Amino acid sequence: MPSTTLRKQIMAGVRSIVVKAGTNLLTCDHGKLDQRVIASLADQIATLIKGGVKVTLVSSGAVGAGMGKTGMLKRPRSMPVLQAAAAIGQPSLMSLYEREFARHDLLVGQVLVTRKDFERRNRYVNISNTIAALQRLKAVPIINENDTVAIDELDRFADNDTIAAMVTNLMRADLLALLTVVDGLLDSRGQLVDLVPAVNTEVESLARAERSPLGSGGMFSKLGAARMVSDAGECVVIANGRHPDALLKLLSGERVGTIFAPAARKLSARQRWIAGAVRPTGVIVIDAGAANAVHTQGKSLLLRGVTRIEGKFDRGSIVRIADADGRVIAHGISNYSSAELDTIKGLKSSEIAAVLGAKPFDEAVHRDNLVIIAGRK
Repeated sequence: MPSTTLRKQIMAGVRSIVVKAGTNLLTCDHGKLDQRVIASLADQIATLIKGGVKVTLVSSGAVGAGMGKTGMLKRPRSMPVLQAAAAIGQPSLMSLYEREFARHDLLVGQVLVTRKDFERRNRYVNISNTIAALQRLKAVPIINENDTVAIDELDRFADNDTIAAMVTNLMRADLLALLTVVDGLLDSRGQLVDLVPAVNTEVESLARAERSPLGSGGMFSKLGAARMVSDAGECVVIANGRHPDALLKLLSGERVGTIFAPAARKLSARQRWIAGAVRPTGVIVIDAGAANAVHTQGKSLLLRGVTRIEGKFDRGSIVRIADADGRVIAHGISNYSSAELDTIKGLKSSEIAAVLGAKPFDEAVHRDNLVIIAGRK
């Protein structure tokens, strides 16, 4: 199917969208907020909302704005200084959004999140409820990382691209638009890639390693976000947000940016949480027979197919399930702790009670708690 036809088909069905605006898009040289770009973005989002599309905005720019106000030329490496820059820049960023959306009789609502908010199921659901309530109140939800609270790798996201992908999956939005200052993904000859059927290692090799002085992401992080969302069954586009009306042209089906086609299957909200919101705490390595049963036949993971346990985890933890070659084939919720699995791996279900003193479950991971992952090491 030609990509233009695919674009028009996908965009015709978009009723909800997550827009991620990167730091480089929102700031001028030396980190000052670009009011012209923010006004244009607000105009386009307002047009979509008035057309019946639900829009959630994931906005970078707070650190960059703080750098501009304080005269910093490079993104701080010190965590306290980075957090201070965000604290200084955040009021200016939100004030500008508030002013620009007010021209369209729209409110704005700030939602600050940390990594743990997505990993804890009750917080995860509450974020969704809050965003939905804001949209009902004619307010544009503006999501950003809570930089002043998230202080370590357990709290922090790597970048706002990841946040945008998680919000897209959380809301089960039809489209994720990653707006930046490049036209999209470029091939090895420097030409724009129009359509990516699936994100794989070949596509990832095209990512540029460079990062800007202001931003925290890069093309590689955008491809990671694209993979997370497209694997869940939704569409992603990476596009240049500085092009006039780029967002509106994108939604009308024009050839804007690089489009990442959605997988044929759509994951449920719970499956998306298992697959991407929670970082797995360990690995269950399985043999070829179990890998075939899980990956191809959609069956539960039985203990007799388990060969090795990596890491420490409790019952109810989300883990990776990998084949003998180290290829991750699924994420799932483990019925047993790592210590228990290490003791009963390779056993038949009928033998579990004799070893543990009880048999709470027949399976290491039940098929209802398994999500197949596109294989990669």
